[in-house]
Amino acid sequence: MTKRTDNEHTEERESATSSEDSTGPRFHGVRYQVKDVARAAEFYTRHLGFRVVQQALPAFATLALGELHLLLSGPGASGSRPMPDGRVQGPGGWNRVVLRVDNLPSWIDKLKKARLRFRNQMETGPGGRQIQVDDPDGNAVELFEPAS
Repeated sequence: MTKRTDNEHTEERESATSSEDSTGPRFHGVRYQVKDVARAAEFYTRHLGFRVVQQALPAFATLALGELHLLLSGPGASGSRPMPDGRVQGPGGWNRVVLRVDNLPSWIDKLKKARLRFRNQMETGPGGRQIQVDDPDGNAVELFEPAS
């Protein structure tokens, strides 16, 4: 094992700090289009452990789970406005938030008892196991348990 000098630790901290303080892009959150912000917020807080950070009902809410910020935009939100070419933003699709869990089968049982809608059965691959559940508006959330 190689020991680092105090100077190397300082340079590492300064490098990390400078990237955090930069004026360039940095991660803010994931936006989901929803039809009913209050209903969606209740789903994420009740079933998946998110907490409400900000609400401006009925248009918008920010939820948090650890470092992840989920931005829920309802029909009246600025983040839901149509594109200049007329395309309308809406819920659904195949992009998704992936939440890491322990004991995926117990999560599946818990969410099935709550009568939530799953897109698929649990899949197992070399990286682990996963399943997709829909929020009330059809946005996918993947629950993932890494292989041990």
